[in-house]
Amino acid sequence: MIHGNLEGIRESLIQEMDRMYDIQFARDQFLPDRLIALLIRYTDILNREMMVYLSRDGEILEVAIGNISSIGLTEMHLRRNFDRLTGFRCIHTHPGGNANLSMVDIQALRLLRFDAMVAVGVQDGRATGISAAFLGDLEYNQLSVLRFGPVKPGRIPQKEWLREIEQSEERVKRAIEEGGIVDTSEKVMLISTDSEDSLDELASLAGTAGAVIVSKIMQKRAKPDPATFIGSGKAEELSLLCQTLEVDLAILDDELTGAQQKNLEQALGVRVIDRTQLILDIFARRAQTAEGKLQVELAQMKYRLPRLAGSSQSLSRLGGGIGTRGPGETRLETDRRHIRKRIDDLTKELNELTRQRGMRRARRTKMGETIVALVGYTNAGKSTLLNAMSGSDVLVEDKLFATLDPVIRQVALPDNNKCMMVDTVGFIRKLPHTLVEAFKSTLEEALSADLLLIVSDLSSPFYKQQREVVYDVLNQLGAQGKPVLEVLNKCDKAEIGTVIEPADAVMIAAATGYGLENLKNAISDRIAALRHPVELLIPYDKGNVLSILHSQGQVENEEYLDTGVKVTCLLDATLFARVNKMLEK
Repeated sequence: MIHGNLEGIRESLIQEMDRMYDIQFARDQFLPDRLIALLIRYTDILNREMMVYLSRDGEILEVAIGNISSIGLTEMHLRRNFDRLTGFRCIHTHPGGNANLSMVDIQALRLLRFDAMVAVGVQDGRATGISAAFLGDLEYNQLSVLRFGPVKPGRIPQKEWLREIEQSEERVKRAIEEGGIVDTSEKVMLISTDSEDSLDELASLAGTAGAVIVSKIMQKRAKPDPATFIGSGKAEELSLLCQTLEVDLAILDDELTGAQQKNLEQALGVRVIDRTQLILDIFARRAQTAEGKLQVELAQMKYRLPRLAGSSQSLSRLGGGIGTRGPGETRLETDRRHIRKRIDDLTKELNELTRQRGMRRARRTKMGETIVALVGYTNAGKSTLLNAMSGSDVLVEDKLFATLDPVIRQVALPDNNKCMMVDTVGFIRKLPHTLVEAFKSTLEEALSADLLLIVSDLSSPFYKQQREVVYDVLNQLGAQGKPVLEVLNKCDKAEIGTVIEPADAVMIAAATGYGLENLKNAISDRIAALRHPVELLIPYDKGNVLSILHSQGQVENEEYLDTGVKVTCLLDATLFARVNKMLEK
């Protein structure tokens, strides 16, 4: 079977080329003259590159029309063992007469471990020259490449180049034994139609998930292609690159439909996921508590449900099953039913956990505790700030979404005041709505806070855009009108001349402790602004009330009278209601 670009080629010529598979070439010939003649003939007729895989036994394993990366390498790729050469050499033509090996040729040799990479320059029905390359010794943690030629067709050193294959095999074996080229990481191609900074952020997400990024593609489009998102032409172009770079996974910087994902996988020949799936994967790894795991699973189920129809042909097969599917019910319908049931079960479990979380919040409110919530873009340094303010040891990593489950710590403020500080999950642009829904109970910690500390990374060139994303998410959650204190973190790493916005933001460097006292004073001032002056008479037998006023309010003055202590203080509405209730008893 002939692979590659067959468009416009008459069937009789395809059948003629197909008979190349029946030819047995001599084993002692590196590049047989008859094979050269056939490649020249078809290249001249079609004015397209020809490529064949020639085994060590002299058999043609594959014939393709197109460049080095355009053929379907899937079958050969599956046969390839990482710890040795493929067992066949890749021989291809260059229409136009250039007999030199290209960088794509060299990359393919190094990544796919061919016995040899051979280029035949073809012009006006004749060969202009022939070049060959073989894998060399290990240098700087990768195999070097030995190049030979170009040479004239009649001067090919057949035996010497065959010996180079044997020596190349030994070099690869030796390099692997030395442990120099073993790489089990997933190789990823990133594709964006948005912006360079969005693509860079996708790279950070992929790195957090443990991927090795081998290519970043930026494509500007007026609107997404309904079939493949990036367009069939671009998909065909990238399929070449995927094969050359030995890509395992392509990640799109936007949300795909089930049909788009399936079409892209077929076009690229690799697994495809979108930004939402990547974020869900990171969340699944990060979730530590039972509630966090349930929330992630719920988000995953809600993401999967509308995509079942386009996910796989196997889902459309009919299947019977007593007690599970019902006669004639499709597997697609069965999967939908199971997912809907799981969504219902998860929702019930989370509703109960939400109720319990609400009760804990109510107890904190009843105790008159002031709640300050840390919110902001992911990796802005919220956990580092919480540790610095409270002296705790919350996990801190220079990775996206290092904190997933909410953490609450007590923080001492000036004038013997204190507050409870809550660290919440970070926000990000294009935050999947399924995650916002699933984590709503967790994010309600921010909604119920008395004060929001919006933490931004001043060292990021996109900190203003990131602030906008944070405010957008807070608006989605209904947090408009909440008292806010802006905090610009990592000021020690910011570029000189960075414009500060807003002008009244508190500048800090949480990692070094710079500006933390100023921040504590600013928090105290904002909390005080939430309180109102109150005058109370506390009977002497209600000493516990006076203690609460000192610990949770702000006492301005005390006057001891015959009937009790006259106290002038600043209280917020919640604490005032609680104290009044205690005095009425």
